[in-house]
Amino acid sequence: MKVNAYKTHKVKTGDDVYKVLDKYLPILSENSIVAITSKIISITQGDVIPVEKVADKDEFIKKEADSYVEAPVPTPYGKVFLTRKNGHIVFTAGIDESNADNNYILWPKNLQEKTNKIWEYLRKKHNIKNLGVIVTDSRFNPGRTGTLGFGMSWCGFEAVNDHVGEKDIFGREIEWIKVNVIDSLGTTAALIMGEANEQTPLSVFTDLPFIKFQNRVPNKKELDAVIWPMEKDLYGKFLTAVKWQKGGGGK
Repeated sequence: MKVNAYKTHKVKTGDDVYKVLDKYLPILSENSIVAITSKIISITQGDVIPVEKVADKDEFIKKEADSYVEAPVPTPYGKVFLTRKNGHIVFTAGIDESNADNNYILWPKNLQEKTNKIWEYLRKKHNIKNLGVIVTDSRFNPGRTGTLGFGMSWCGFEAVNDHVGEKDIFGREIEWIKVNVIDSLGTTAALIMGEANEQTPLSVFTDLPFIKFQNRVPNKKELDAVIWPMEKDLYGKFLTAVKWQKGGGGK
């Protein structure tokens, strides 16, 4: 696998994400994947709000979250809301203040639809058949220091490589191993593109023998299969031990 990041100008509200892609991406080849940080999609869509327009950040987080733990969680970094948003367990409903120019940057609305449109646009522009697109963000994993990237949305390839029913190297049947492709790519992309002032919100993956490309957008069954219900999660005992409150879901 090979991956390269691409520096852009400081993307601002009013910019056109397609023009950003046109200006900074290289000529794309067959069997490649384009990674895009969710932040520049949010910014170009106008999914931002000035900090001074938010009277109470805690209430704003509750409004943006699909559900939340009823009280902020004390941490060494202050009190932080544990939330669920679009099936993901994250802090503060994904609201971001870094590289935001005194704004709160929200998660992009209608993200899968936007991802599908970007995939269609880039395939047509570069006249290629096998292309993937992934939109990334970062989060924290329990028991580990620092942020890791993950895939918020994807198009053009299978998000999970299912090995159930295959044999391991000693002939034992694999019972439950499935490789999360989009989060693995998202982690790599976040590492390459950076989390601070690198200003490289785009990257391109090539040489991907483990990717199963698709010439269509993901269907509902595939989208639903990526989100693991809390009651089935290996961390489920911890996640369901707290009281979750219904949030506004960004409405």
